[in-house]
Amino acid sequence: MIAGYNYCKGLHLWYAGDPNGAIKCFNMARKDSEFGPQATYALIEICLNPDNVTVGGEVFESMSPDVSEGEKERNVLAVRTAEKLLRDLKPKPGDIRPKLLENMMLLQTKNKAHMEAALQSFTDIATENKDHVGAVYGMAAAHMMLKQSPRARNQLKRLMKAPWNMEDAEDLEKAWLLMADIYIQSNKHDLALETLKKAIAYNKSCCKAYEYMGFIMEKEQSFKSAADNYEMAWKYGNKNNPHIGYKLGFNYLKAKRYVDAIDIAHHVLKNHPQYPKIRKDILERARLNIRI
Repeated sequence: MIAGYNYCKGLHLWYAGDPNGAIKCFNMARKDSEFGPQATYALIEICLNPDNVTVGGEVFESMSPDVSEGEKERNVLAVRTAEKLLRDLKPKPGDIRPKLLENMMLLQTKNKAHMEAALQSFTDIATENKDHVGAVYGMAAAHMMLKQSPRARNQLKRLMKAPWNMEDAEDLEKAWLLMADIYIQSNKHDLALETLKKAIAYNKSCCKAYEYMGFIMEKEQSFKSAADNYEMAWKYGNKNNPHIGYKLGFNYLKAKRYVDAIDIAHHVLKNHPQYPKIRKDILERARLNIRI
């Protein structure tokens, strides 16, 4: 009973944008015979992608500064932790999820030989298991990380009309988000929005989908609509992500919602004092406009 509670609480915290809280809960459920394997899978996925980025996506990556040495070291440690968790796991016969996660670990190393090995493994799994959704998505992510965007798009097209089911739900959502990312890079905003709306249709709290939609609206200089979408991303991310808070504040500023911009800036600075650029870019400019 307690293990089940901790597992469910971990899921809630994870989806609410609190990976550290989720890790604590999953660790408390990890030794349980019933909920332990699922908790361990969740821990591995958090280690590999704590910030819930679109693996293989380039829209937001191109806007981010170069990765620091400290971050690189943390990424290496995270992959090692995931490897240890995977070794300790005792999967059921026929469960291919451990192999999928092992391949995702190879992608996270950013090493070309490792990424090519992961791509081959994903391809083999998709061939042996009749277009397995997780494997096809993995192939697309690998192609993107190997800078083979047309091949990635071809793989993702296979999943655009795949029937939704609970077992494949997360991988389908990841595939749709990656396809939207590719469309945005190609300035095909209508197709991107159509794909993102599909993700939201199955997951009303898909924070990343709203973030992409906000990005599209901002790029088209529709700042009110951009703010509306970033508001949803901010809400469903439990107001934890300072980058989304910054984007929301920026679009409030552009939409002349100066008081709202100030409120968001204060919230971000209170919880993320190491994120000072929002003070200069948003807070001070909003205050200046109010004075004027």
